[in-house]
Amino acid sequence: MARVLLVVPTGHGAGLTSTCLGLVRALDARGVAVGFHKPLAQPTRATGPDRSVALVRLTTALDPSEPIPASRVVERLSRGDIDDLMEEVVAAAEGVLAAHDVVVVEGLAPSADQVFSGRVNQALATALDADVLLVGSAGVDGTDPGAPERIAEDMAVTAGTYRTGEALRVIGGVVSRWPVPEDPETAVARVARLRGALEHHGIPLVGAVPFRADLVWARVRDLVHDLDVEVLTHGDQGRRIKEVVVAAQAVPGMLPLLREGRLILVPGDRHDVVMATCLAALNGNRLAGLLLTAGVGMDPRVAELTAAAAATGLPILRSDRSTYATATAVNRLDPEVPADDAERALAVSTTVADALDPGWLAKLPTASHTPRLSPAAFRRRLTTLAAERVQRIVLPEGAEPRTVQAAAICAERGIARPVLLAHPDEVASVAAGLGLTLPEGVEVLDPAGLVERYVDVLVEARKHKGMQPDVARDSLADPIWLGTTMLQAGDVDGLVAGAVHTTAATVRPALQVVRTKPGARLVSSVFFMCLPDDVVIYGDCAVNPDPGAEDLADIALQSAASARAFGIEPRVAMISFSTGSSGSGSSVDKVAEATRIARERDPDLIIDGPLQYDAAAVASVAASKAPDSPVAGRATVFVFPDLNTGNTTYKAVQRNAGVISVGPMLQGLAKPVNDLSRGALVDDIVYTIALTAIQASRG
Repeated sequence: MARVLLVVPTGHGAGLTSTCLGLVRALDARGVAVGFHKPLAQPTRATGPDRSVALVRLTTALDPSEPIPASRVVERLSRGDIDDLMEEVVAAAEGVLAAHDVVVVEGLAPSADQVFSGRVNQALATALDADVLLVGSAGVDGTDPGAPERIAEDMAVTAGTYRTGEALRVIGGVVSRWPVPEDPETAVARVARLRGALEHHGIPLVGAVPFRADLVWARVRDLVHDLDVEVLTHGDQGRRIKEVVVAAQAVPGMLPLLREGRLILVPGDRHDVVMATCLAALNGNRLAGLLLTAGVGMDPRVAELTAAAAATGLPILRSDRSTYATATAVNRLDPEVPADDAERALAVSTTVADALDPGWLAKLPTASHTPRLSPAAFRRRLTTLAAERVQRIVLPEGAEPRTVQAAAICAERGIARPVLLAHPDEVASVAAGLGLTLPEGVEVLDPAGLVERYVDVLVEARKHKGMQPDVARDSLADPIWLGTTMLQAGDVDGLVAGAVHTTAATVRPALQVVRTKPGARLVSSVFFMCLPDDVVIYGDCAVNPDPGAEDLADIALQSAASARAFGIEPRVAMISFSTGSSGSGSSVDKVAEATRIARERDPDLIIDGPLQYDAAAVASVAASKAPDSPVAGRATVFVFPDLNTGNTTYKAVQRNAGVISVGPMLQGLAKPVNDLSRGALVDDIVYTIALTAIQASRG
């Protein structure tokens, strides 16, 4: 039976949903089969799915059921039918409790419409036989000297209402919006004081979640949704509102305020400020938007002069309220994470998860729990392994915005030491436009100043092909060739490129300069496919169009080795349109021969083929199609017969099933080089850098 963890707040604005999201993420990252359940809906004017449920669906592979509607809760309670309500709660929870080891249950938050939340939360704890985690907020006075003791006393009062006989149900407390002083020693001392204050009341401190201003930045589309404003120019409404600036000064005084992430409020007839704002956008300042107030639109002549600003993505809006009333309304926007804001929801859940005590989390599953490699656990493993031996990874597309962001993240998290190949001024401009300050761990090298240093290295690497210095100089003018030659020289440990280049442009220099490692017949690739409950490997989906039997066997062995390197037990399925001897033809024969060769080369490898995909992946299908197979129904490595099959399958699964794929990771090279998809997201680049760093550290 699952262990139930009921999360309840000690007051208003405690961060209840954020804490639940972080708990789910933290447990999932540790391989725990964790579920989420919200028994009762919070009163809200919004229609559609419950916000907490929607956010869990958005950020995890879970699909929790909708809670009992608030109207039905109020009706039952008004009749005194709390016992019947709890029976309904228990019945609704049976499925999620049976399917998971730990279930995070979100309680009710107090509100003007729901004054009974404390009584109902106590009933939930009893009905579900739940342990209770309290959540409180440091709030606006968290820096007050007496804050730790005040927070502890509030939690102790709430904890006293959750008892089973003489025993408290409460097993810990989380404090959100915890202010973090700049001085590390002061920060450590304040958390220690909070921990001591809570322990004085018998409540372990599970986490002090740091306050981060960026976690409350709304998007422009949230403003449009919540306020009665007219959209004049749609622009990029995904931009974050980091600060609201009311334009009271003339243009010279306003210029220093026209910076990334700022929403400029100004009456529509202040044409000077309107034009200055649009010019700032044209100069690369990624303002959040321009909001015209007092019901005054933009003069058509001014609109014509500033039309080009729309192409930069600058949203322009109009409000009928006065400037003061508009500013007040914007500052009162709902601080909760909207149900469709995946970026912010992931940032919130990660921040909470990182703040939770690992030792406390480890004690939650029962003794019979068997860890699994969930997608979150796999990604956490990547960053943890990469951080064990930090490697120097060169990024030839050094001024590409996603790459710059990924480099900053990798340096901040200690995943790698990124080396950006680009002119420093260009990188500085891109970083400024993104609102980034590059950490010290990011190196920026001007490619023009490096060419001569590597001419001899490239000539030596290509001397068997008659490479001459002048030809080498021409090749090194390409940053990917330069980065590859730096790798060959041993000045960096790995290379990642492809955000704006083709696979051929990334792989060709590696094949010609770094070449294959001893014993490898060829270079191949794998994708780590993060399925909802597991991580499997697909190969080869990016490099070899039509491998022969020997080559296919080599791909299988390389892919199995990659699985072991990243903590996945290799059970290799050689994929075909036929299972066993049910079909015939040259392609089936090739797969059968490749399976035989791979077994011969590695007798201990668990491998089988030919297998159809469903027979390899689905236990019920395997039982009928390949009942004696050691792989069927439980494959972790899928080797496809050709590139057409592999690439099509990985993209179909990735797009139609909403699966995250990490890769491609190249195999068989003497030194690690990895290719990105040109549609790669920032996170894709971060995890590819981590993969590359792990390959480099393991040789």
